[in-house]
Amino acid sequence: MDQDTGSPADQQATVPLRAYLGAQIDLARVIDTLTDLDWLGPAVTGSTERTDLRRVRADLELPILDGSTTGPIRKTALIDLGIPVVLGDTLVVEVGWQSDSMAPLFPVFAGHLRLTEASLVIEGRYAPPFGRLGLLIDERILHFVARRTAQAFLARLVARIEGGADMTGTNEISSR
Repeated sequence: MDQDTGSPADQQATVPLRAYLGAQIDLARVIDTLTDLDWLGPAVTGSTERTDLRRVRADLELPILDGSTTGPIRKTALIDLGIPVVLGDTLVVEVGWQSDSMAPLFPVFAGHLRLTEASLVIEGRYAPPFGRLGLLIDERILHFVARRTAQAFLARLVARIEGGADMTGTNEISSR
């Protein structure tokens, strides 16, 4: 415990993240989509210590909507997804991601997807790079980037569930 704030020390260096997307989805299709992850990217075998997580290499996107660029900014990440668990009318999936390269310069996220027939929510925590300095930068811009990246991930998942195709039209992995 930190004596100044009364919160656990590991939570001082992390930031909560929540992104929501309303959509009418078929939970059976969600389970199919989250069972076979080929659409998201190639599997990375033997790289996670936990046997209940599946890891893929995929591009995470930051959509740019102001017209200042021709497309989203992309960063190759290692995405970990757990096995979908049904809890009543909600499907819960553990999710996390980290940069595939230059990891210390990018946030590491850990949380859960919660899916119902009417919405998708991603909740968790991420650790901004650079310690306390990163937390200050996060207050100004990084939190916006993290939330938009999470929303883009949810939109990509919905596009796959609804149409069976990757929202971007490709699942190729860049070398970034």
